[in-house]
Amino acid sequence: MRYFLLLFMPLILFGSVVEFERWPKNETFLTFLEHQHLPQATYYDLDAEDQKMTEEIRAGFNYQILRDDNGTLQQVLIPINDELQLHLECDTLTCKFEAIPIISETKREAFMLKIENSPYYDIQKATGSKALAQIFVNGFKNSLNFRRDLRKGDKLVMIYDQKYRFGKPFSMPTLQVAMIEMRGKKHSIYLNSDGRYYNDKGAQTENFLLTRPIRHARISSTFTKRRYHPILKRYRAHLGIDYAARRGTPIMAAGSGRVIFAGRTRGYGNLTKIRHSDGYVTLYAHQKSFRRGIKRGKYVKQGQIIGYVGTTGLSTGPHLHFGLYKNGRAINPARVVRITTKKLSGKKRKAFLKIKKSLDRMVEKVLKEQTKAKRIDDYQYVYYLQRDKQEDKK
Repeated sequence: MRYFLLLFMPLILFGSVVEFERWPKNETFLTFLEHQHLPQATYYDLDAEDQKMTEEIRAGFNYQILRDDNGTLQQVLIPINDELQLHLECDTLTCKFEAIPIISETKREAFMLKIENSPYYDIQKATGSKALAQIFVNGFKNSLNFRRDLRKGDKLVMIYDQKYRFGKPFSMPTLQVAMIEMRGKKHSIYLNSDGRYYNDKGAQTENFLLTRPIRHARISSTFTKRRYHPILKRYRAHLGIDYAARRGTPIMAAGSGRVIFAGRTRGYGNLTKIRHSDGYVTLYAHQKSFRRGIKRGKYVKQGQIIGYVGTTGLSTGPHLHFGLYKNGRAINPARVVRITTKKLSGKKRKAFLKIKKSLDRMVEKVLKEQTKAKRIDDYQYVYYLQRDKQEDKK
C-alpha cells in the first residue's frame, strides 16, 4: 500500500484516476503494450532476464493503471509473483521499466461453519471464494469420503494466511490447518515447516512427489522470488531451478500428469507444461526439441521422457529451466524434490507435533467462539487470529 502511495499519490492529487484490472487469459506483456498503445520497444529493449520475467505474469492477477484526467496512461503496476511486481512509468514516447517489491499485509484468518450441502458448496457460498473451497477439498480428498461419511450439521474449520494488496486479497491463501468433524470425530491436516501437509499422526496427506527432471545434472541457478542484484542495482526473480546439461540430454516428467502446453515462446523457447494432482503444474523450458507424441492433452507418467535439453529462447547455454507452481503460485521445486518420506519420525516428528499443538489450540478457539463465515465485499469475511500468529513467531 505504501509503494502505491509513493508512486501514485502525487499524480492522484492532480486529478489522475487509478484503474483496477484483472490480467486476462492469454494476454502477454507484448500484447498488453499493443492494447494500451505503448511502444513495443519497452519490451524489446529489455535484457534477456527481464524479458523472461514478463512471461511470469499470470492470468487472474489484479494490476493497476494510473491515467491522467485526459485518459493517458502514466504508470502501471503488474505483479509477477506474491513478492515482486513490474512498474512502468510512461510519457508520450517511452516507458521506463523496473521490478520493485510488492508491499502487502498478511492476515491470519479463520472461519467455522456447519455443513448444509457439501464442504465445497458451503465454503464457497459462505465466503465467496472458490480458492478456499478447492484448497479444503484437495486437502482431504486422499483420506476422507465426504459423500459417504459426511452428515448435515457436521462442522469444519479453516485457518489460513491471506495477503492483502491495496486492501484486497492478493495471491492464493496459504492454509495452515483444516479440521472437519464427522460423526463426532475430528479429522485435521496441518501445514508443516517443510511446506507440505500432514495428518495428526504425522503422515503426509499429499501424494504428489517430484523426481529430478534430469539425472546427475548440475544446478546452475536456484529459485528465488525476489533478489536485489548488487551489481545491476535492481530486483530480479528466478522462479525455478536451472539444470546445466549437454544439449540433447533427455528431460523426464518430474511427476505424472497431463500436458497442458507444448510449444514455442519467445523467452522460454520450446516449453512444456504438465498439470498434476493437488493443483501442481511443472514447467520445462529452453528445450532443443520435444519427444515425438508430446502434445497438449497427452498424459505422461513420472520419469517418462518428454523432451531434450537445448538453448532455445532467451538462453546463454544449454540447460533446463524447471519451474513448479501450485494453484498458480511459483514455489521452490527443491523443497518438493527433496521430500521423500511418507511419515515423520524422530526430531522432525517432535517439531511437527509442536506446530500441531499450536494450530489445534487455534482451532479450538474458533470452535469456542462459534464464528461463522460471512461474506462482506469479495473476501472480507472472517475471524482474525493476528495475535495468535505473533505468538507463534515467538
